[in-house]
Amino acid sequence: MSVALIAIFLINAITFFFLNSTVLAIVVLVVSLVVFGILLNFFRETNPVYEGEPHGIVNCPTDGKIVVVEKVFENKFFHRECMQVSIFMSPFNEHCNWMPVTGKIVHAEHVNGNFHAAYLPKSSNENERSEIVIETPEHGTVLAKQIAGALARRIVMYVREGEELPAGAPLGFIKLGSRMDLLLPADAEIFVKVGDVVKANRTVIGRLNKI
Repeated sequence: MSVALIAIFLINAITFFFLNSTVLAIVVLVVSLVVFGILLNFFRETNPVYEGEPHGIVNCPTDGKIVVVEKVFENKFFHRECMQVSIFMSPFNEHCNWMPVTGKIVHAEHVNGNFHAAYLPKSSNENERSEIVIETPEHGTVLAKQIAGALARRIVMYVREGEELPAGAPLGFIKLGSRMDLLLPADAEIFVKVGDVVKANRTVIGRLNKI
């Protein structure tokens, strides 16, 4: 945010002092304020506290809209059919990400890739992303993917392999429009559907069965 603020200040200073046009200076100022307001909205962090059950419940890891609820074959970590739930984050959503379940981080990896629009199905496996595998105490293993979009160029992971964290703990942050995928055990009970608007640490995505 500091870089954006400096850039906006310099652009307006140059326009005001070096260009002989009051109208242009006002237009640049208004556009700058709008852009800065959008950036403030995007980078906000309200830090919602998860107050649900600590085990068995799949917590919503981010604000956004459900774009996928379907069974897929996951062939990198689990080599089995899983239930995939995908959440698309527009530039107007808060982009903080949170732990979907209580468990131990057994794998955390950044994967280079493309920057397709995040709502497209191919973004799940082709885009720049992080892949975080979480082993729960009694309900199996979950894969969470932070996926960059057409505008997003940076994914931040707050978690590290070996950490044991509760549902709702900070997981990471994605810059600009992006997506988050959850791959759950195939027998998970899902409470959301495509088109639902969901809230981080508020919406319950589903319930996991004990293994």
